[in-house]
Amino acid sequence: MKHGVYGRKLGRKTNHRIAMWRNMATALFTHNQITTTIPKAKSLQPFVEKLITAAKKGDLASRRRVIAKLGGDTIMIRDEDDENVERNKYGEVTGGTKIVKHLFDEIAPRYADRNGGYTRIIKLGISRIGDGSDLCVIQLVGTEEAGPQVSGSNSRRRDKANKRMEFAAKLRKGDAEEAAEEEAPAEEATATAVAEAPEAEAPETEAPAEEAAAEETEEKKGE
Repeated sequence: MKHGVYGRKLGRKTNHRIAMWRNMATALFTHNQITTTIPKAKSLQPFVEKLITAAKKGDLASRRRVIAKLGGDTIMIRDEDDENVERNKYGEVTGGTKIVKHLFDEIAPRYADRNGGYTRIIKLGISRIGDGSDLCVIQLVGTEEAGPQVSGSNSRRRDKANKRMEFAAKLRKGDAEEAAEEEAPAEEATATAVAEAPEAEAPETEAPAEEAAAEETEEKKGE
């Protein structure tokens, strides 16, 4: 029996699921929005919003709690050319802005007057290639100026999938047009047959009673 079992398992063990939340939360704080599946986004929302609520307090205990929840204080890397990231001569990351500092100093102050509801989920209306899972964007409220689409061009697999969908749509449209063309001649033939049918002869009406009486009077006079 499912008693006291809360939340989505997402086909993962506890440690794997927590590690996934940590990675996704770090990416969300770094880029302000990420693309994922709808079940993952819904399970990530409470995890992220509790971190932001703790960061709004700003005290040392809250900072330690956030670091423990995230599994450590990692360096925030937005892209390969990020100027805030320090690298050695071998290209290894040696320093930069920490994700917890960014959360406490930049993200949490945005929501000082907001009690919850720091994230939103926007459905993209497209499915993931392979398993067909519905995709969405989860983003921090207040960063919607960039729009729901994450920057970057489509992959080759996505382009091929879009072409297959367009081709299938054309085939369905062609079948519908052929069916309409087949129905049109039948309707025209029915209309022609109705137009060429002879009009029904109107039944003869009986003579009025006055005309019958006049004829009887003339017959009597003739006699």
